[in-house]
Amino acid sequence: MPSLPTAFTDLVGCDLPLQLAPMGGGVGTPQLAAAVCEAGGLGMISSVGPAPLTEQIATLRDLTAGPFGVGFFGFDLANRPADLELAAAEARVVDIFWGTPDAAIVAQIHAGGALAFWQVGSVEEAVAAADAGCDAVVAQGVEAGGHVRGTTPLRLLLEQVVPRLSVPVAAAGGITTGRHVRDAFDAGASAVRVGTRLLATTESAAHPDYLAALVAAEGADTELTVAFHVGWEDAPHRVLRSAIDAAAAASDPVAWLGDGDQRFPVGRASAMPPTTGCSGEIGAMALYAGTGVGEIDEVVSVEAAVRLLFGTSQ
Repeated sequence: MPSLPTAFTDLVGCDLPLQLAPMGGGVGTPQLAAAVCEAGGLGMISSVGPAPLTEQIATLRDLTAGPFGVGFFGFDLANRPADLELAAAEARVVDIFWGTPDAAIVAQIHAGGALAFWQVGSVEEAVAAADAGCDAVVAQGVEAGGHVRGTTPLRLLLEQVVPRLSVPVAAAGGITTGRHVRDAFDAGASAVRVGTRLLATTESAAHPDYLAALVAAEGADTELTVAFHVGWEDAPHRVLRSAIDAAAAASDPVAWLGDGDQRFPVGRASAMPPTTGCSGEIGAMALYAGTGVGEIDEVVSVEAAVRLLFGTSQ
């Protein structure tokens, strides 16, 4: 696919202004990140694994020579100083979410040689991130799947944030089509950050029943909730409404991770999404999805998904 230069691609060194949303819990793998890199975007892995970060980075480097990033939760950084140091030394981007922008953290990232990104949910957080020295800011609209920082629709948030900042702004939340991408660029974004559309691909480790639920869902079938709170208290998240209903009626635990003697229970309100390693009542687990899920009609390869986002057909 041809390159599409923007301030984001110039900064990161990739061909397309596309960032994979870091996805923890095992659904986002080095294989998924590498496929995004190979398609021209910025692939991302999560510091919370489940594989150790050293292993994830080694796997990713075996699969691609493209720039990649590592996502961290701001509240978890104090527990992962070695991982932060490793990511800053090895990755092109270190991306922070869910925490007040902190100049000291940004300085640590820069000291290792990486770019510092911060995902925010408000104009105030966006300005604070830029003031802290971040190289780019990710503006997350309320349409996003997974954990949601703010309450503002993406278009309005971009209109508020972009004029206030001198660094590139990536748009996140509900982006699953070429039309959504163009809308984000029209609002001043320099890149898009995509989760649900790239989760519904052959390279992700999402459970087949999860993928089927994404394909079957409409945008109105998502809900912002705190139902799946165990492991991450008091954090709003957007999931398929069917998962909330199924969890309320399910036994506890709803599922198991692993097999044989290495099976671990997944509780009814666990924040963990269902991976290919899960069994049980998959539909009662945290089925994260953004409002753009209604535009996803099939599970495709990452390459095909990127063409849907950046091709000329939409």
